[in-house]
Amino acid sequence: MIDLKLIKEKKQEIAENIKNRRMNVDLDKVIRLSDERLSLLSKAEMLRSRRNEVASLMKQKLEASERQKLIDEGKSLKDEIANVESSLEAVENEYYKEAKRIPNFSDGEAPIGAENDGDTVEIKKVGVPRTFSFKPLDHVELGKINDLIDFDTATKVSGNKFYYLKNEAVLLELALVQYAFSIVSKHGFTPIITPDVAKTEILEGIGFSPRGEESNIYALDGMNECLVGTAEITLGGYYANQILKEDDFPIRFVGLSHCFRREAGGAGQFSKGLYRVHQFTKVEMFAYTLPQNSKDEHKNILAIEEEIFSGLGLAYRVVDTPTADLGAPAARKFDIEAWLPGRGENGEYGEVTSCSNCLDYQARSLSVRYKDKNGKINYCHTLNGTAVAISRALVAILENYQNEDHSITIPQALIPYMCGITKIGGKKN
Repeated sequence: MIDLKLIKEKKQEIAENIKNRRMNVDLDKVIRLSDERLSLLSKAEMLRSRRNEVASLMKQKLEASERQKLIDEGKSLKDEIANVESSLEAVENEYYKEAKRIPNFSDGEAPIGAENDGDTVEIKKVGVPRTFSFKPLDHVELGKINDLIDFDTATKVSGNKFYYLKNEAVLLELALVQYAFSIVSKHGFTPIITPDVAKTEILEGIGFSPRGEESNIYALDGMNECLVGTAEITLGGYYANQILKEDDFPIRFVGLSHCFRREAGGAGQFSKGLYRVHQFTKVEMFAYTLPQNSKDEHKNILAIEEEIFSGLGLAYRVVDTPTADLGAPAARKFDIEAWLPGRGENGEYGEVTSCSNCLDYQARSLSVRYKDKNGKINYCHTLNGTAVAISRALVAILENYQNEDHSITIPQALIPYMCGITKIGGKKN
C-alpha cells in the first residue's frame, strides 16, 4: 500500500501512474471515503469527549433533575457513539479496500506501456540459442518418450494442469533445488523452508488478492488461510508488525516452497505442459533493505539469477518489464527469459525468473519497520526474485539439452547432484 497521506498531495501523479499501469482505480472515491472517514473520526472523538465530561459531572453533587438530565444525555451519547462507530467501521473497510487497489509508484526508469504492445525493453542477451541438426521436440514429447512426466494420470487424480514427475525428472528437480541453494546461500541469503499456507491478511499485505474471480490464489474454504503462490508471501510476512534495527539490514532469505496457482485463463501454446501449472516447486529470494539501498539490491538479485541460468549453460535475455505488466506491488521488475527450442515453430524466449523492487509498498501494508540511529521509525524496502522455478527450468533443460535419439544430457552444473547420472534415456554413461 502506498502512503495514503500522499493521495491528495500527489493526486495527479498517482492518477497518471494508475493510467500507465492500465488499472481501474476510482481515485476520487478513495479521496471521498478518506474525507468521510476523517469526519466520522472527528465526530466520534467529540462525542467521546462529551461522554467523559458527562461522566465527570455525574461525580459531583447535583440536584435530582440535573442528574437525570445527565443520565439521559449519557444514554443518548452511548447510542450516538455506537452509530457513529458502526458507520466509521463500514467507511474504513471500504476506504482501505479501495485504497489497497492503488498500485505502487512506478520507478521512473521502468518502460511505460504493455508487453502485448511490444513495450518490453530488452536489456541484454546472453549466450546463443542452440541450433539443431534435427527437428527438436518440446518437453512434453520428451517427457513422454523418456517416462519423465505423466500429465494424464495427474489429470485423472488431481485435475487439469497437474503432473507427476517420474524417474530422472525427480532427481533433476532435487538437483535444481540444491544447485540454486548452493549459489544463493554463498551470497549471504539465509536458507528457509517456508509453510505452504499463509493467512489472508499476509497475502493482502504482500499485494495478492486472496479471493474473487480475478484471484490466482487457492483460498481454503471456511478458513482465513490460503495456499501460497510463492514463498514471497511467507518470507515477506516473516517480520510483519515488527520494528527492526537499522543495523539488521540487509536481511536476505532464500526460501523453498511449493507454489499453488489457479492460473485461470492460462491456455494456449505458451502455457503448454509444465510451463504453466497449478502446482510447482520454487526457490525464491527475498530481501529487506534500507530505502537507500534497494536499487543496488535489485541489481544484486538479478545478478544472482543470471549466475544460476548462465551456470546451466542456457541462452537467455534480460528484459525490463513495462508498467502495465508490473503488478501492483512492484515499482520495477526485471525478467529473465530463457531460449525454449520447443516453443512455437522455431523456438522462442520464455520467462523463467522475475525480480521486483517493491520499495516500501509491502512493508507499509505489513507494518515492517525499523528504528534508525536517530530513533526515528521508518518503513524498510522489500525485494523478491526467483532463484529457480523448477517446472520452467525443467522445460528449458529438457528442450535445450535433448539429443537426436531423444535422450537428454544433464547440464554439467547439475551432475554433482544427480547420483552419477549424466544422461537421461539413450545409452547411460
